[in-house]
Amino acid sequence: MNNKLFVGNISFRMSEDELRNLFSESGKVLSVAIPADRDTGRKRGFAFVEMENQEEAQTAIDALNGKTVDGREIVVNPSRPRERQFNG
Repeated sequence: MNNKLFVGNISFRMSEDELRNLFSESGKVLSVAIPADRDTGRKRGFAFVEMENQEEAQTAIDALNGKTVDGREIVVNPSRPRERQFNG
């Protein structure tokens, strides 16, 4: 497992600082990214959080997966590498 986590079903109002604070309870957070739609600029409802090491990433998964945050039950899993798309 890597130490980068996928966080799904987050509130569209949630900020990177709020996510950082939430995950920092499980260890040191190295980075937080909430992708936005290229055309509209609206948040897409998921994020990526990178923890300092695998143990802290697992602690965050155990503590936060399925937890209700801002009225939504979030999903926390190890992130998977992005699959390459071929435009052929």
